[in-house]
Amino acid sequence: MKTTDNWKSYYNSRIMSADEAVRVVKSRDRVIDGHGTGQPTLLREALIRRADELEKVEVVSGFALGNAEYCRPEYEKNFVHHSVFNNAATRQAHWEARAEFTPAPFSVLDRLFTTKLPVDVLFIQITPPDKDGYVSMGIDVSFTRAVVDTARIVIAQVNNYMPWTFGDSVIHVNDIDYFVEGDVPLHEIPEAEEISDKEKSIANHIASLINDGDTIQTGVGAIPDTVLSLLDNHKDIGIHTELASTGIMKMLEKGVINNSRKSLDAGKVVCTLMGGTRAFYDYVDHNQTFEMHRSGYVNNPLIIARQKNMVAMNSAIQVDLFGQVCADMIGPKQFSGVGGQLDFLRGAAMAEGGRSIICLAATAAKGTISRIVPSLDAGAAVTDTRYDVMYIVTEFGIADLWGKTNRERAKELIRIAHPKFREQLEKDYYEKIHRVL
Repeated sequence: MKTTDNWKSYYNSRIMSADEAVRVVKSRDRVIDGHGTGQPTLLREALIRRADELEKVEVVSGFALGNAEYCRPEYEKNFVHHSVFNNAATRQAHWEARAEFTPAPFSVLDRLFTTKLPVDVLFIQITPPDKDGYVSMGIDVSFTRAVVDTARIVIAQVNNYMPWTFGDSVIHVNDIDYFVEGDVPLHEIPEAEEISDKEKSIANHIASLINDGDTIQTGVGAIPDTVLSLLDNHKDIGIHTELASTGIMKMLEKGVINNSRKSLDAGKVVCTLMGGTRAFYDYVDHNQTFEMHRSGYVNNPLIIARQKNMVAMNSAIQVDLFGQVCADMIGPKQFSGVGGQLDFLRGAAMAEGGRSIICLAATAAKGTISRIVPSLDAGAAVTDTRYDVMYIVTEFGIADLWGKTNRERAKELIRIAHPKFREQLEKDYYEKIHRVL
């Protein structure tokens, strides 16, 4: 039985190389390869080196920022990638039917991987221990924190580059089975170098919907960063978000964000994952303004709903004239995942004074395709139902769908479509939809 006594002897006796540590992985085990910016590079690389010894190891990842070598065709017999959120490193394996995808909102992943889909081996990344044997999981808590308590084996890469964060991120070395010491620069998410006029227009429309004292959910990328930069004249902005980014640091330094009017977790930036520059990671190190919580708390719609004046901002790939949103598929191809989008959409809608915003550029493929469409593409699934959507924003304006009839919604959405597609959208609406309403 593990105890907190004599933690140094326990810790020192469990230090080993990455190659030694991953030998606990057996064929057909379920392995979680960390998550997001917190993925431990050394452990993944060591697992790949064992490929020839393994068959059908299920490697689970969400937002994978590493190379995801286990998705390569040459490892098809050794590893099966199981994703809850695809990105550039993992999409091709899914599009070629060499991987599996489970649709699940971020709020339930901690419960999913501690009950129905139990984990054999968990890889995480941590800070070195403090004087009492406590460590911090730093920039990723998400669903991995819950799995620390239930996985058969937990292996941690101990990395001096990892900032110490507070909240659910702090655990004891006795919660971990094996330690691999290795200082490797963390995955960073750079700020957008160039922002297009289209992105600036979308950001301006979104910023017009944000008031003093609002609590906001944001992300990374050109539009979220630009929205934050446009709030210079706002006061008392709060943050309750899945992913905290460099843009939040800048607005904290300006005093725009101070979390003073939050109705829950006042004074704190609450998040479950961080992604930004090295300067941002240095800023959050031992910074008690930031509080990390599990995804089951941060993304819980009932928790989000307790924030008065909660504003959720998310993106989409396509929106149909009913207001149905596809945010994670291109036709039948799984492009990304729902992440926390639906969690925050529903939480904000239930919050007193809350607003949910979906943004997208009006066109794709260099302006040749409208992203406002009569019907979603064949094979594409609905991410956000028409019952959940409040505001849709493109560079051409804001469509307020809340409380609107089907006919009113179609008119609002056609109004913010690209002008060259509006006539055809009106024609499609009257020929294919209006006559049956």
